[in-house]
Amino acid sequence: MTQSRPWGRTFVATALIAGTLDIIYAIAFSYFRSGTSPSRLLQSVAYGALGRDAYAGGAATAALGLAFHFLIAFTITALFFAAASHYPWLTRRPVITGSVFGVGVYLVMNFVVIPLSRIGPRPLPAAIVMVTGVLVHMFLIGVPIAWGAKRLRTD
Repeated sequence: MTQSRPWGRTFVATALIAGTLDIIYAIAFSYFRSGTSPSRLLQSVAYGALGRDAYAGGAATAALGLAFHFLIAFTITALFFAAASHYPWLTRRPVITGSVFGVGVYLVMNFVVIPLSRIGPRPLPAAIVMVTGVLVHMFLIGVPIAWGAKRLRTD
């Protein structure tokens, strides 16, 4: 990737933006849809690694859930940045490629990662959950990541 600014700063900022937008959506949506507190939502992220014990851990497991969430955000950002360094066309139309990437992330998270975690397989979510989840992954995760990768290119 041809660099127009320090790679590390752009990478970290991009991952933090995508992760923050995603967790804000998740907290707000869960609260307004079912009254789930932010700490309970973050504990549900930790549930994937800890199982039911995540709900008994208080602030510590909520913090662990937040750390896992951002670990995933940094991982998917790294994947897109690595792909974009080999395939420059990924950064030419970031809204399109980011949206497609976001759908891919949604599918992998919901149909591979979560079922293989301690959460296990789940039934299909309600339509509103699936539609908003896909849209968030497209436009609040995928597109910001693609824009971040584009910022590193000077061609």
